Amino acid sequence: MKSSSIFRYGFLMEQLVKRNFNTKYRQSVLGVLWSFLNPLLTMAVQYVVFSTIFQSEIDHFPVYLLSGIILFNFFTECVSLGMDSIVLNGPLITKVAMPKLVYPLSRSLSSLINLVISFVPLLLVMLLSGAPLTPALLLIPVAAVLLFGFALGMTLILCTLNVFFRDTRFLWSVVSLLWTYATPIFYPIDIIPAAWQAIFRLNPMYQFIDFLRTITIHGACPSAMQFAACILCAVLPLAAGLLVFRWQEDKFVFHL
Repeated sequence: MKSSSIFRYGFLMEQLVKRNFNTKYRQSVLGVLWSFLNPLLTMAVQYVVFSTIFQSEIDHFPVYLLSGIILFNFFTECVSLGMDSIVLNGPLITKVAMPKLVYPLSRSLSSLINLVISFVPLLLVMLLSGAPLTPALLLIPVAAVLLFGFALGMTLILCTLNVFFRDTRFLWSVVSLLWTYATPIFYPIDIIPAAWQAIFRLNPMYQFIDFLRTITIHGACPSAMQFAACILCAVLPLAAGLLVFRWQEDKFVFHL
């Protein structure tokens, strides 16, 4: 059954998203509050470690940190959880005829809920730090949707690879760590030698984070170039992910 029929399974999708979201906080005392606390605590640690080095160079350093942490945390969580969605649901996939795209998509949507919740502490930190509150904040959902497209595309590619090559998840843990340090989350891109900055700007996560920082730190609407870069970074991986997933999904049952 092809993934184009996925829209017929809206109710099932809703139930899977709820299950994935609730499972994350099962047996947790604070529950969904961790969606607020995780980015704040991470920001607090990095602020203590890096504020003496970078604070004087970066306006509204807490907002700078938190905006990068929130987006990158969503990306790594979305891909890490979605990567195993086909393998972990193997017994169900081999017995029930339904679009296999439901599984990685429901995982990604669960992570998107966490991302939306994480924007609340970001707005709180903006208020406390005196960052500008302008109508540009209305573009935050645009940043979330574009990043979601990129993350879903990467998830589809990696969850397909993971079915045939189970070491994918271990390789991803190394790649994601390197990707974290290659993205200006806690440091300004200006510290990178000028000759290398163009390469760093090819990083899709830099483009999404820079898009959000333009809104939250500068209180401005991102430029046409920023919009174009983020749209390109979202559409191309998503199209590639859907293509790869649909190309191989009928073979999944032989490897689960």
